[in-house]
Amino acid sequence: MANLQAVTKDYEMGALDTFPKILRHNANNWPNDIAMREKEFGIWNEFTWQDYNNRVKWLSLALVKLGVNQKDAIALLGDNRPEWVWGEVAAHAMGCYSIGIFQDSLHEEVVYLLNKSNATVVIAEDEEQCDKLLELGEDIDTVKIIVYCDPRGMRKYDDKRLISIEDIYKQGQAIEKASPDLYNHYVDATHADETAIYCTTSGTTSKPKIAFLAGGNFVKHCSSYLRADPRQAGDNYVSVLPLPWIMEQVYAVGQALIARQIVNFVEGQETLMADLREIGPNFVLLAPRVWEGILADVKARMMDSTPLKQKLFDYAFAIAEKAQLEGKRSTFANFLLMNALKDRLGFTNLKSAATGGAAMGPDTFRFFQTIGVPLRQLYGQTELCGAYTVHNENDVDYDSVGVAFDSAEVKVINTDKAGVGEVIAKTVGMFTGYLDNQAAYDEDVIDGWMHTGDAGYFKPSGHLVIIDRIKDLAKTSNGVQYSPQYIENKLKFSSFIGEAVILGKDKPYLSAIICIRFSIVSKWAEQQGYGFTNYTSLSALPQVYDKLTEEVEKVNATLPDAQKINKFILLYKELDADDGELTRTRKVRRTVIADKYGDIIDSIYDNQPMVDIDTVITFQDGGSSRIQTQLKVATVIEGNAETNGDSYSSTSNQHQRKAS
Repeated sequence: MANLQAVTKDYEMGALDTFPKILRHNANNWPNDIAMREKEFGIWNEFTWQDYNNRVKWLSLALVKLGVNQKDAIALLGDNRPEWVWGEVAAHAMGCYSIGIFQDSLHEEVVYLLNKSNATVVIAEDEEQCDKLLELGEDIDTVKIIVYCDPRGMRKYDDKRLISIEDIYKQGQAIEKASPDLYNHYVDATHADETAIYCTTSGTTSKPKIAFLAGGNFVKHCSSYLRADPRQAGDNYVSVLPLPWIMEQVYAVGQALIARQIVNFVEGQETLMADLREIGPNFVLLAPRVWEGILADVKARMMDSTPLKQKLFDYAFAIAEKAQLEGKRSTFANFLLMNALKDRLGFTNLKSAATGGAAMGPDTFRFFQTIGVPLRQLYGQTELCGAYTVHNENDVDYDSVGVAFDSAEVKVINTDKAGVGEVIAKTVGMFTGYLDNQAAYDEDVIDGWMHTGDAGYFKPSGHLVIIDRIKDLAKTSNGVQYSPQYIENKLKFSSFIGEAVILGKDKPYLSAIICIRFSIVSKWAEQQGYGFTNYTSLSALPQVYDKLTEEVEKVNATLPDAQKINKFILLYKELDADDGELTRTRKVRRTVIADKYGDIIDSIYDNQPMVDIDTVITFQDGGSSRIQTQLKVATVIEGNAETNGDSYSSTSNQHQRKAS
C-alpha cells in the first residue's frame, strides 16, 4: 500500500521501473478500470487494464515461441491504435527494442529504418501497410514475421511471413494455459537500465538517426513530467499525434501507464474534432500545425456566419482579450462566447493542453489562452526523452517554452552580449547513443550535456526562450541578422496561410515562399465569386495575391524595417513530407527548399515579375500530374530598402532588450 500511495503523491514508481512491470501492476490492482478506448465504425470500444495486459502477454508469449529473440527489433507501422501500444510494451517485455515508423512513410523510408534497426518483426495496421511491406520484397530480408491487425482485404495474400494478430493471441493463450508463470518470468527479467526504445530523430537535414532510450530512464522522465503537469487516474487523453514521435509515446504510453489515464484513439483525422467533442478530454497534446488548423477552422466558420454573429464574436473576444492581458477571465465573455466555443471544440473539460515538436507563434498561443484553453508550450528533443521544459500553471509566457522539469538541467552557453547562446541540457531520460553512429553521439554530447543546436536565452523569470536553430539564423547581405522561424510563425497566424518559408540569407532583403491554406482561401474565393479548379489555379488568382498581400502587410506592421518581407510568391503546391520538403513532424527542411526551388528564389532576387513553372508532381499512390503555370512575384515594399543592422528578428530585438 505504501507503494501505491507514493505513486499517487509524486509519481515515483520505485521497483516498477519498466513499462511491462507497471502494466502488470495496474492489471493486478485495477483490472476492470478502463485503460483505452478506440472508435471504430462510430462506436467507442473499451479496453480495461486487464485487457491491455492480456494482449501484451499473448503477443509476447506467441512471438517468443515463433522465434523472436532478446535484443531483436520489433517495428510498429500504422496509425495510432491500441495494437501499436500493445506491440511496443510487448517488445519491452520480451527484452526487445521497439521502433515506430510513421504510417505515411514512403517505401525508401521504411526500407531504411527496417534495415538500419535489423527489425525481425513488423506489427502492421492494415492491408495498406502490408502492401507497402510486401512490395519491398528482399529489400527487407531481416523481417521474418509480419503481424497484421486489420484482416480486411488480407485473404488474397499467401506470404508465409503474414500472420493475423488474432492468431497471435490464440497462440499466446494456449502458451499461457500450458505455462501460467512464463510471462511473469519475462516481465521480472526486464531491467531499467537496458535499451528499450529505438526512437527516430526528426531528420531536418538528412535521414533520421535512431536514438537509444532506456526503459527505466523513460519511466523516471515521465514521472518528472507528471510532477510538472499532474494527472489523475481516469483522466481522458486523446492520442492524435503520430506514435513514432517521442512526445506521443511519453503521453500515450509512459504517462498513461504511470498515472492510469484513459487513452482514446479517434477513428480518423477527418473525425478528430467530432471525436474530441464526444470524449471531452482532460488533456491534449497537439502539434502547432493542428492548433493552427483549429484556429483556421474557427475563423472559417466565422466567415460563414451572419454579420450579427461576427460582430458578437469580435465584441466578446475583445473583452476576453482585455481581461487576459490583465491576468483575469471575463465572466461575461465566457457566457457570451467562450464557453460555447470551447464546447464546440471539445475543450470544455481541459485541465491542461500542450503543444510541441515545433515552434508556435505567440499570436496563435495568445488566441487559445484568450478563449480559455489552458495551453502550455513544451520544448525538448528526442535524445532527451522529449520535452523537459513546460509552462507551469498560471505562469504562461507567450514568448517562452517555460521552465525545466525537476529532473532536468538546462544551460545557455557561448552567449553574446545580449545573453543569447546555444541551449544545452541533460535529463534523467537522456539517450545513451545513436545506432551505428558513435561519431554523431560524440559530436552532440560533450561532458554529459546534449548540445541542442538551438539559439536561446533565459529571461529574468527563469523562463527559457528559443529563438531558432543556430544554423537557421541568417544574415542578409546588409548584415541584418534574422530568425526565419519567428517571421514564419507570425505569417501562419493568418488563417489564409498554411505554410511559409522566409528567404534572405546573403540577399539584400527578405522575401517569402507562401503556401495558401486551401480550405480557407477556397471558401473565401467562393464567397467572392472567383472561379478556380484546383490548388494551383486558386493560388494564381490575382485576387488571392491581393488578399495575401494584405496578410503580409499585417505581419510587416509588427516587424522592424530591417526584417519586413519585401516580396513573396504563392507556391503552386503545398509543401509535403513525401517530397522531402518537411519532416514527418512538419518542420521545414530548408536545404531541400533552397535546392528544389532555387530557380524561384533566383527569380525573386533577379527582380523578375513572373516565374515559369513546368514540373511533374508525383502522388503517394504512384500517380503523377504535370503542372505548367506562371507564378507572380508580388512586391509588398517598393524599393527593397537596404537597411543595416545586427538584430536577430523583431522578437529577438525584444529579446536583446530584455536580456541586456
